[in-house]
Amino acid sequence: MAKEFVDQDFLEFIIKALVDNPSDVKIDRKVDEMGVLLSLKVNPEDMGQIIGREGATARSIRSLVRIVGLKNHARVNLKIEEPEGGRTPARGKSDSEAGGLDELKL
Repeated sequence: MAKEFVDQDFLEFIIKALVDNPSDVKIDRKVDEMGVLLSLKVNPEDMGQIIGREGATARSIRSLVRIVGLKNHARVNLKIEEPEGGRTPARGKSDSEAGGLDELKL
């Protein structure tokens, strides 16, 4: 009989409802002395939907996951994995227009 992980199932349900590519959602669950760590990986195109404006959506998701953990007597944290290639400049702007170092002149 497999043990059910309510926190992981809850996070998966929320994330798949938010993103455009639900098949690319991957959640890893690790337990150590600090509690439970859920690592989330999504399609790079969906990162904006997960983070939200000024990180508001990510903060809300983290709060909800912590509440589910408290209900189950566990400390649960969420880590959102940044896709390969890191951050990209704002859409439609070149590196220099997006605040790159090329604009700095002495």
